[in-house]
This record gives sequence, structure tokens and C-alpha cells, in this order.
Amino acid sequence: MAPVGVWVAGALLALTTVMSAAAAPPVDTLPSDINPAYRASTAEADYVRREAMIPMRDGVKLYTLIVMRKGVARAPILLERTPYGADGNLGRTSSQRLDQLVPASDAPYVEDGYIRVWQDVRGRGRSEGTYVTNRPLSGPLNPTCLDHATDTYDTLEWLTHNIPETNGRVGVIGGSYAGFTSLMATLSGHPALKAAVPINPMVDVWMGDDWYHNGAFRQITLNVLPIIMATKQRGPSTATGAVDLYARMLETGSAGDYMRRYGLDVFPAAQRFIDHAAYDGWWQGQALDKLMAARPIVTPMLLVGGLYDEQDLYGAPAVFRALHPLDKDRRVSLLMGPWAHMGVNGDGSSLGPIRFGEDTAAKARRDIIKPFLDAHLKDGGNGPDLPPVISFATGGGGWRRSEEIAQAGTALYLRGEGRLSFERPTAAEPKDDYISDPAKPVGVIARPFFFGGRSDSWKTSLIADQRFAGQRTDVLTYVTPPLDKAVHIFGQPQVELFAATTGTDSDFVVKLIDVYPDEMEDPDLGGYQLPVGMDIFRGRYLKALDRPAPLTPGKAEAYHFALPMADHVFAKGHRIMVQVQSSWFPVYDRNPQTFVPNIFNARPQDYRKATQSVFHDPVRASAVRLPIVND
Repeated sequence: MAPVGVWVAGALLALTTVMSAAAAPPVDTLPSDINPAYRASTAEADYVRREAMIPMRDGVKLYTLIVMRKGVARAPILLERTPYGADGNLGRTSSQRLDQLVPASDAPYVEDGYIRVWQDVRGRGRSEGTYVTNRPLSGPLNPTCLDHATDTYDTLEWLTHNIPETNGRVGVIGGSYAGFTSLMATLSGHPALKAAVPINPMVDVWMGDDWYHNGAFRQITLNVLPIIMATKQRGPSTATGAVDLYARMLETGSAGDYMRRYGLDVFPAAQRFIDHAAYDGWWQGQALDKLMAARPIVTPMLLVGGLYDEQDLYGAPAVFRALHPLDKDRRVSLLMGPWAHMGVNGDGSSLGPIRFGEDTAAKARRDIIKPFLDAHLKDGGNGPDLPPVISFATGGGGWRRSEEIAQAGTALYLRGEGRLSFERPTAAEPKDDYISDPAKPVGVIARPFFFGGRSDSWKTSLIADQRFAGQRTDVLTYVTPPLDKAVHIFGQPQVELFAATTGTDSDFVVKLIDVYPDEMEDPDLGGYQLPVGMDIFRGRYLKALDRPAPLTPGKAEAYHFALPMADHVFAKGHRIMVQVQSSWFPVYDRNPQTFVPNIFNARPQDYRKATQSVFHDPVRASAVRLPIVND
């Protein structure tokens, strides 16, 4: 037992310590073992990795990651500007081999001596500044004089003066949002920019890319908002859990109700959706196809699109359509393949159950995209002179090169008794009616519908078998007899639909479908109803896209809109089908079928059944016009 004096002294010391602690909090003076300055040593690697904070003209610095093979000289630069995390493009590995470090789609470039550069856009990742989604060009919508074009110019100026291994020639590449920044880069005017490859770019997000299609809101994209807007790094997904989004969104109500339920209305972008539901000056003023057509074509450009892109199907063909008539020096080409969103960077041998006989994506990367960049970026580069359009025809057509995209001319008429015919009706035929009930909307795919993680079936929704829809009483189906010869379409089918509703607002969805014979060599394809082109139109914008107005109940109206770009062969013995419906859920929000000032704020009582009528008589001859080509 310790002496009493020692015990008393210890107690006094403890009491003193407690009293001192009450007077001032303790301070942890031990040094941290965490050092954020650590970077994996590449002394034995076959590559060089550098990081830079590149200053912009306003003093903001953008994080930039630079990777190249050791020993390169006179090397071209390939730049990607992204909101998804520049350093996320390198594998989380300690490998000293470059081909194990970079994504497979980038390996051919770095192995061939390219300097690969990724940059976090302003306000995202490790970059400084303010992030604005799809920051508009400087002008009426952006008074700051700072945009993706100016940031690209300042970045290229720094790269070409601070990377001694470069030959001073730069290309830009990237997909989705980075496809958008690649297009914006071509407006920078920097002389070092020699080529651009925008992949699945966001171009006009009201007309047909991420946010809307012809006025119908793509509420599925709401789940992306917290991922890219909650923090500078990748944020959490919407807290719905692993549920059937068809059921959850239906039970929640309007797209605005969904925003409010999950706190998404705190994002300025969500508020802009509500404030600019029509195609007003906000959307028109940042439509890149229109902006680019108003400026000289300076940068050689290979636009890349997917025929089954579930997110940005509109953008690449739209830019091509805008620029091709102005392209006297043949600087712009369009590459279309049988891919979902960003599928050109993956395995392109199949999509869903459809097989293409080759890896179409690998071929596109190897034989088209890289030779295009080599020709414009390498010293003394020379490569194939690309035609205006290179595309892969689904349905067995294979690769083709074209000078023009065909115009839709040949009409397929919707006829009575579910017939689809190349012959226009010459006598009156009874209209077809169906009841559209917002409480039971037609799904985009057969349920359940999961978003991310549990299933990626929605990503292949544009190639999904449509038999599930044709079984419903609120879907009209028209079909030809078996074809006695193949029909090849190449371009945008045009819808000419004469329809009426008993409501005061309505959506109409039109789907062009290839119906396979019941017996096929591949049993999974027997009777398959393969979508070729599908889209939606919101009736309140029938008279003017920027000014919604109610429909007149019972009045037949002419709906004219384009289906997405298609390159497809309807084989001999197949049948061509057209389906018509009035909802496409849950990717698109439901139309209440009662005109309200703003559908985002529609109340439960606004959602009402309506009888929809489709006409097919000599005066009101509903049809889909096909861009048929003769091979």
C-alpha cells in the first residue's frame, strides 16, 4: 500500500488537473499520422504523373492531372474536362504499369505516346471556384465573362507552355457532361486546339437530352442532382433505397412533389426546372447546336452518338444537323453506333439480347476515333479522310459511310383494325380510342424499375422488348404484314399524328418497332419487338414550345415531331409496328391531363382519366414517315 503522503499528493495532482481542465479545454499536441501530400512513388513506373493547379483569368485555380509514358517527346495532348472527378480516371492500384492504371479506352493513347490530361471543371472535385451546371456561354445568361470556353483557353495556354514533352497540339475528348465541355472548348478560339471528339454530348437539354424531351420532364434525372451538386466530390444518391421507382414515384405524386419529398428542391438546378418548364429564353439561349451554327467552324470535330443512348440521344445528331450545311471544308463528321450512354467506351458486341457480330465499340475506337485524332494531333499525322457520317446499321446492316442523312419521305399510315400500311387511306375509317389513366401509367420497361446498383435494365430501356406494352388496353398497336423485302431506314423518322383528347392537356408517345418472326435461330429473339425509334411530345406545347396552352377537348390536332436518329434494317419476313400511348413512366413525369399552370406543382385531384383518339382518314391520315435508303 502506498504511503499516505504519496496518495494525498496524487489526489491533489488529479484535483489540480480537473480544475485546470475546467478552466481550459485540453489540446491534442500529438502530430497526425495522415499526410495528404502523399503520392504513390513512380520511380520504377513506366509513366510520369503530374498534378497542377492551373490559374484561370480570374485567379481561380483548376485541378489538373497529367499522365504520360516515360520518355515521350513531341507528344500531343488529349484533354478531358469533367465534373465527375479528374483523379477518378486512374485506377486505385499501386501498379507501376501505365496500362494497368488508365481506363481501357485510354490505354491506346498513352501507350502510343499521348499526354493524357484530366481536369476538374470550375467548382468541382479539387478545383476552386463556383460550379454552375452547364454554365452558359458568356452573354445574356452569364454576365461573368467566365465560361467553359474561357476556362479551356486558359488551360490550353498553360499546358502548351508548361509541358516540355508536348508538340503543342491539343485535342479534347469526353462524354456526357464532358461531351458538353468538349463542344464548348471548340468555341474557345485557342490556336493549339486541333481536334475535338464530343461523345454523347449534352446539347439541348429541353428538346431531347437529359432534362426534357419535347417538353416532357425526365424526372429520372432528379436522382443525379445530389451526386454532382451536394458536395464538390461525388455526393450520395437520392435516399429512396433499393425500391421500384415506378411505385415510389407514382405514390409520391408530381415531379415537384418528388423533389420536395427527398429534399432535392434545395438545388438551384431543380428550381430552374420548375421556373423554366417551357422552352423559354433560358433553354434556347444555351442550346449548343444553335450557338455553334452561329459561329465559324474552326476545329475538326468527330461527334459520337449512340443509337440507344438513354440519356443524351439528341445531342450529337443535332450538332451535326446544324453544322453539316455550313461545313464547306468537311471538318465535321458524325459517328453513330448501337450503344447505350457512353457505350462506345465499353464492350460493343451486344446490347441487351441483341448481338452485332463484332465488338462495334472497339472497332470505332480503334479504326475511327483514334485515327481521327492521330491525323490532327501527331507531327506529320495523316489518316483516313472521314466522310460526313459513319454509322452501324442494326438489324444486320453493318457499318456504312454516307455523305448525307436521308430525309423522311415514305409514309407508313396508321390504319383501322390495327393495320400499318404504305397505302394512304382513301375512305373514312373509324378512329381508335383508348383511356389514359394517370394512376396506371405505361412503363418504360416491364416492372420493376430500379435506378442504379440493383439493376441497370433502365439503361437498356430503349432496346427493351415492347410486348409488355402492347398487352395493355391503353396502348394502340399498328403492324404491317411480314415484309417481302428488307427496308433500310437511315435518319430521323417523322411523326404525323392526328389525335384528340377529352382532357385539356396530354402527352403522346410514338414508338417505331421491328417485330421479329416468332421462330428465330436465337430463341430469345422469337417474336421480339425491338424498338427502333421512340419519343414523347407534351401537348401543352403544340402551338408554341415557349408558351404552354390548354388543348381543346375533343378537337383533333396535328402533332408533328421527330423520332431519334435511326440506322436500321427491317429484314425480309419481319414486320414493322407503331405503338401510340400517353405515358412513359417513370423516366418521364406524368401529364395530369388537366391543364395546370405548371405540372411540377400539379395536385392529386388534377390527375384525371382522359379518352384519347387517333384518326386515320383521308384528311387526318396519321403516319410515321421513314427515311428509306436504297443499299
